[in-house]
Amino acid sequence: MPSTLPDGDPAPADGRLPEGTAGRSAGRDFSLYVHIPFCAVRCGYCDFNTYTAHELGGGASQTTYAATVSQELVFAGQTLQESGVKSRQLSTVFFGGGTPTLLPAEDLARVLATAKEVWGLAPNAEVTTEANPDSVTPESLKVLRDAGFTRISFGMQSAVPHVLKVLDRTHRPENVGIMVQAAKDLGLSVSVDLIYGTPGESLEDWRTSLETALSYQPDHISAYSLIVEPGTKLAAQMRRGEVPPLDEDDHAEKYELADAMLAAAGYSWYEVSNWSRTPEDRSEHNLAYWRGNDWWGAGPGAHSHIGGTRFWNVKHPSAYQTRIDGGVSPAAARETPDEDARYLEDLMLRVRISEGLPLSGLRDDARRRVAGLIADGLVEPGPALGAQGEKRLVLTLKGRLLADGVVRTLADF
Repeated sequence: MPSTLPDGDPAPADGRLPEGTAGRSAGRDFSLYVHIPFCAVRCGYCDFNTYTAHELGGGASQTTYAATVSQELVFAGQTLQESGVKSRQLSTVFFGGGTPTLLPAEDLARVLATAKEVWGLAPNAEVTTEANPDSVTPESLKVLRDAGFTRISFGMQSAVPHVLKVLDRTHRPENVGIMVQAAKDLGLSVSVDLIYGTPGESLEDWRTSLETALSYQPDHISAYSLIVEPGTKLAAQMRRGEVPPLDEDDHAEKYELADAMLAAAGYSWYEVSNWSRTPEDRSEHNLAYWRGNDWWGAGPGAHSHIGGTRFWNVKHPSAYQTRIDGGVSPAAARETPDEDARYLEDLMLRVRISEGLPLSGLRDDARRRVAGLIADGLVEPGPALGAQGEKRLVLTLKGRLLADGVVRTLADF
C-alpha cells in the first residue's frame, strides 16, 4: 500500500498559510503539480499514493475526479490570495500519478483550463503529463496538445519483457515507440523514463533498454535506480527469497553505462538521473523542485511548498473528495522547516543538478571540506554563473554515484 504521510502541525480548515509565508514567496517562480491517483494495475515496486479500482472503495470516482481537483484549484487561488501571497502565473504544470492518462484527455484538459483561469500560464510555460504508452492514442494526444500540453513523459521502464514482468509493467513494449512518434508528430516534447537494477536484469538487458530508448530519439531521458520500499510486493518477494536483493555495484555499473551511452548520443546530464538533448529540453518542472521554488500540489496526498511552508493533502481519494465537497482545505498537516533543515534540504537538492551548488550558500565548516571532496574526485569547480560570476561546485561522475555521501560531508554540523 502507499507510504504514510509525514507528521506535522495540524492544517487549518480554511487553508490560510502562516504569517510570513507571503514575504518569503516573493520573487519565486510558481508551479502546479496535479496528482492523478489511479492505476489500472499496481506495479510491484510502486510505493506512490495510487489506487486500482478495487482499492478505491466507495466515495471516490474517476468519473468525477476532474471536477473535484478543479474545485481544489479554485480553493487554492482563494487561499493564496487570502494569505497575502502575490498572484503569479504558472511557470510549469505537471500531471503525475498514478497514470494521469487513465482519465479521458478531455478531463485533463478541463483541469488545465481551470488552472489557466485561476492563475494563467507564463509565456512558454511547460505543461507535462505522465503517460502509460497503452493509455494514449494519437487522437487523445492531439486533444492534450490542443488544450495546451507541451510535453509527454512516457513510462517505458525497460524494453526487455522479463524485466517488465518482474516490475509488473503490463504495457506492450512496442507501443512505446509508436506513441513517442505520435507525440513528436504533433509537435510535443517527449521524455521516456527508464528503471535500472531490477532483479534478474543483466547488463546486456540494460544496454538493450538504453539502445531502444535512444532509437526513439526522445528529447529527454530519465534513468532511475530501482528502490524497493517496505510494504511493496517486490519487498515481500525479496524477503521470501523469490527474487535476489539489489546490488549497489550492479546499480553503479549500469549508471555508468547509461551516462556513457547517453553522452555518446548527444544527451547531457543536468540532474543525477536526468539527461536532455539541449538545455531547452530539460524538465523545468523538476528543476523547480530542485531549485526550491514554490508549487501547489493538488490531489490526494499531494505536497505543496509556498514561501518555505510545506503542507500535504489527506492521502485517500475518498477523504480528499469529502473535504473538497465540504468546502474545507484538503491539507492534512504542514510544517515550516527551521534554518538547519532548510540548509540541509538546499544542499540535498542543489548538489544534484549540473548548474551546481553555490559556494556562497555553504557554511564556513562546509567550505573547509570542499578541498577534500575535490581531492577525492567527487566534486569539481563548475562554470561561474550570474552577473557576479558566482562560483559553484559540480558533482563529477564519481560524485554522482556517491551524491548522498557528498551531502553528508557538507552537512556534518
